[in-house]
Amino acid sequence: MKRRVVRTVVIALTATAFSGGGEVFRQQVRWCYGESDGLPSADVYAVAWVTPGVVYAGTAKGLARYAEGKWRRVEPFSARVEALAVRGGELLLVHQGLLWRLRAERPEKIASLPPGVAVRGLAAAGTVWLGTEGGLWELAGGRFRRVAAVDRLAGVGKEIRQVAASHDGRLAVAGAAGLFLGDAKGEWRALRPWDGSRSWAPTDVRGVAFDGQGRLWFASPQGVGRLEGDRWSLYTGSEGLPYDDFTTVAAGEAGVVWFGTRRGAIRYDGRNWEYRQGLRWLPDDEVRSIAVSAEGEAWIATGKGVARIELRPLTFGEKAAFFEREIDKRHRRTAYGYVDSVRLKRPGDTSEWVQRDSDNDGLWTSMYGAGECFAWAATREAAARQRARAAFEALRFLSTVTQGGVPPARPGFVARTVVPADGPDPNLVYTRERDEQMRATRDRLWKILHPRWPRSGDGKWYWKADTSSDELDGHFFFYALYYDLVADSPEEKAEVRAVVTGIVDHLLAHDFALVDWDGQPTRWAVFTPAKLNQDPDWYVERGLNSLSILSYLAVAEHMTGAGRYRAAAERLIREHHYAQNLMVPKIQAGPGTGNQSDDEMALMNFYNLIRYETDPELRSRYAFALYQYCLLELPELNPLFNFICAASLAGQKYRTPFRTLDLALPGPWLEESLDTLRRFPLDRVDWGLANSHRRDVVPVALDVPGSERSGRGWRRNGKVLPVDERFVEHWNHDPWRLDQGGQGLVLADGAAFLLPYYMGLYHGFVSR
Repeated sequence: MKRRVVRTVVIALTATAFSGGGEVFRQQVRWCYGESDGLPSADVYAVAWVTPGVVYAGTAKGLARYAEGKWRRVEPFSARVEALAVRGGELLLVHQGLLWRLRAERPEKIASLPPGVAVRGLAAAGTVWLGTEGGLWELAGGRFRRVAAVDRLAGVGKEIRQVAASHDGRLAVAGAAGLFLGDAKGEWRALRPWDGSRSWAPTDVRGVAFDGQGRLWFASPQGVGRLEGDRWSLYTGSEGLPYDDFTTVAAGEAGVVWFGTRRGAIRYDGRNWEYRQGLRWLPDDEVRSIAVSAEGEAWIATGKGVARIELRPLTFGEKAAFFEREIDKRHRRTAYGYVDSVRLKRPGDTSEWVQRDSDNDGLWTSMYGAGECFAWAATREAAARQRARAAFEALRFLSTVTQGGVPPARPGFVARTVVPADGPDPNLVYTRERDEQMRATRDRLWKILHPRWPRSGDGKWYWKADTSSDELDGHFFFYALYYDLVADSPEEKAEVRAVVTGIVDHLLAHDFALVDWDGQPTRWAVFTPAKLNQDPDWYVERGLNSLSILSYLAVAEHMTGAGRYRAAAERLIREHHYAQNLMVPKIQAGPGTGNQSDDEMALMNFYNLIRYETDPELRSRYAFALYQYCLLELPELNPLFNFICAASLAGQKYRTPFRTLDLALPGPWLEESLDTLRRFPLDRVDWGLANSHRRDVVPVALDVPGSERSGRGWRRNGKVLPVDERFVEHWNHDPWRLDQGGQGLVLADGAAFLLPYYMGLYHGFVSR
């Protein structure tokens, strides 16, 4: 990972111009440093924070000092530096058998190490202590002497892994034989932590530290313990501890402690456990040393370099501005500006990228554009209106590019996406043989269609056919918002109506199906009563597709007032039970057993349908269906889903034969949604993230026949992992999948943040 990749992020944030006062939170931003950044070696053993802006790293080839944004070698330390400690404003280090002091950048020899010792830890307060593989040593009279009391307590297991000194004279030792505590009088004892019904006799203790409040922390394979006064608190996976193969412990800012493990770093602030694993956060997962500044900035030593996790003050508005700039820079494909991820030429290096089309360019651009509609309505910033208008033009073009050409589509048909015709012919890839293989191996209903990419009438574009229902769901979600919130002239509203009625009239003319250029329905955009209600191949889609078509008709009726759209909806409801079908929009067996792509589609359609339904009884029924759906979504901590649910259900009630139910969204959905927006990573690279080994997760317990359940789970609190411990490209991703991400070659855009943020801003859930 090259440092310039992360520097790009930080420079962009520094340059953010933002006016307005909103909540300020601390965004975690990662930097990585290696030899190209001035370290003598990327094989780093120890780090130490000395004063603001000054950090030292002990490496296999010497000592390095970080100041004023740069690393430089420190002479005369050119061999392995295996341990560092800070005492006041001076640095202590072990180098070539000697203990050195570095004060005001002047090196001074203090003492020789005991012969033949392998240093494991170094601590300093009034004096200096060495933790070695053979015991604990104390510096006295210019020489190191063994601490016999610790030897007696340790017995045969004399290895000391880490030593920590407190401000009140206590000394804690993490040893192979146990956890030992000495006081200012030199009296030592072995600690036996207990918490309620649990008691531990810890051995193989890996790390120890005193935090800023004088509390003692230790880490062992049993878990983490904290001693405050004479009261112990013990933490395992049941209490949220992510992992327990520890290597070190470090005190952070007030109330915070960090733990290093062989598979990542952990930050605990007394309430939240944050797991920092994978290249999103670290150059290597095996953590050797951690140092934390007074402001909470963590420096982490690994065998492949140093990570710096900065806590950067941000507002939601500043974060949105950053993502807007990133999208404008990299993520607008073609002159129409279709918004999607890009392919990087080298892992994590955002300096060079290749744009690409996807099956869902219409959907992703719709959701991006929907966010800009909310942004304009909430802020009245001209740039938001311009972006919303550009999204409208891009989406409208997907309806017009299909008309004419060879072969021509029927009026109202929407393309999935487009690519310029002066590039490679995509039909050379999307062949008939490929379609036949898809049908034979993956989907027996797969549509064989060639050409899958017809050419436009002007010869300038290839457009992709076989458009799916999720594309239509996105288009209608956007068009309704653009019509209501952005289009402010009769001419502009007429433009939106023309596109919407063109699509809906196409569906009405073809028995509620999107019919391709070959005269046959597309694979997924089928809303036909005979299919949904009578064909066993479509029973799973019955609820969702019934919801979709009723939502489309409601949007068309809202925009036009034309009775034919209401009549079509009433026919589907009365004769074909579509309102009843959507009471179960998706067959699920509890949280974690659904399909997030379908969830995304369903919630966008509910948002429109409940807003536009004029029949109070139907609206109440739809709201109750949405309420039941939202209860399944709450554990996913998804701000978009939560905001759609909360906005749609506000003030809604449903009357059963027994009582009237208030359908307001329950629980801490707002707090959890805001937490997800705060945590949403600025780093949009698809770094691989591993979580299946964690101690705080359990497998998804419920099973659905025919569904893939392996490798999926949730935390012991019943919620999915936080968003900064997953890779989220779009909100159709599976948050229950424990191991996610890829090789760092995909850079997602920031629309997944912008839509829920702007929607929350519009509905009053979020501040700027």
